[in-house]
Amino acid sequence: VQLVESGGGLVQAGGSLRLSCAASGRTFSNYGVGWFRQAPGKERELVAAVNWDGYVKHYGDPVKGRFTISRDNAKNTVYLQMNSLKPDDTAVYYCAAAYSSALTVSFNGYTSWGQGTQVTVSA
Repeated sequence: VQLVESGGGLVQAGGSLRLSCAASGRTFSNYGVGWFRQAPGKERELVAAVNWDGYVKHYGDPVKGRFTISRDNAKNTVYLQMNSLKPDDTAVYYCAAAYSSALTVSFNGYTSWGQGTQVTVSA
């Protein structure tokens, strides 16, 4: 499956952004999807993940209560709604797909990656 992220940009602290991840090439509902981020000098971390039907979700501790992951299988798209953004959220955000109907939280479980989209939050 091929993945393309969009929606990144520059926003002030406290603002919101919605990232989109558009998939093509395979049956999208066969895949769990995760959003990861990587800031300069830091390891890539899991932000949020969703299973194939969108009903089972996982969030990293730093974003709980602020970010929401969702998916629309009819549109082959996964979204990440990011509210109350903080400067610490600044990173390149990647979406990734795992060929599994279950929720996948392990980095090694993801086999397809997008090119990433930059999110910058100013103080």
